[in-house]
Amino acid sequence: MNLLLKVQDLELAYGEVPAVRELSFDVAEGEIVTLIGANGAGKTTSLRGVAGAMPPRRGRIIFSGRDITSLPAYRRALAGIALVPEGRRVFPALTVRENLEMGGFKFRADRGKLRSQMERVMEMFPRLRERAGQAAGTLSGGEQQMLALSRALMSEPRLLCMDEPSLGLAPLVVQDIFRSIRAANAAGTSILLVEQNARYALETASRGYVLQAGAIIASGPCAVLKQDERVKEAYLGRR
Repeated sequence: MNLLLKVQDLELAYGEVPAVRELSFDVAEGEIVTLIGANGAGKTTSLRGVAGAMPPRRGRIIFSGRDITSLPAYRRALAGIALVPEGRRVFPALTVRENLEMGGFKFRADRGKLRSQMERVMEMFPRLRERAGQAAGTLSGGEQQMLALSRALMSEPRLLCMDEPSLGLAPLVVQDIFRSIRAANAAGTSILLVEQNARYALETASRGYVLQAGAIIASGPCAVLKQDERVKEAYLGRR
């Protein structure tokens, strides 16, 4: 498999307080990779670093063979990295359709491409078609997560960074969201997944990294991580 993303010895900090240190991981073309860990382990910070929302203190980020460490977030988006943030963060006063158009900003000069992208995501989430003219802030939590995912897919990303997609959602809605994540991956999008539900994450991804206090303490195929005593004890529970 060709490497799409390579993170090398990354350090990210909030002010003078390091949140992530010596972080190294990679994502291959067509792969789903998950980062799991307790609250405060550095998972969201890591995603923000990849997407360009946090400048690193040191380290390198290589995307598709190109060093993007110093690129701003909007340039990374144009290069093919999309972030679905924790808490969804849709534009509440805009309609569903307008939110999707915002996601497809790089196709704004090509209305045909914009329409075809919108049709594609609405086929994935028919409920969004039904609510196309509705203000995003009036949607349910599950519908907002569908919209946040669809908005990111509108840019036709090569790498989709997803932060806690199941947070606060009912189990049936979570199943729908993860089904869509797998469908996006099957269509060719690589995915870097941060998820509080370690069981869902390890069943969805092919490989994973376990973070603790801003550092990786275990990594490998998810089938192997599920048998790791530290992972079972901390995140999966014993049966």
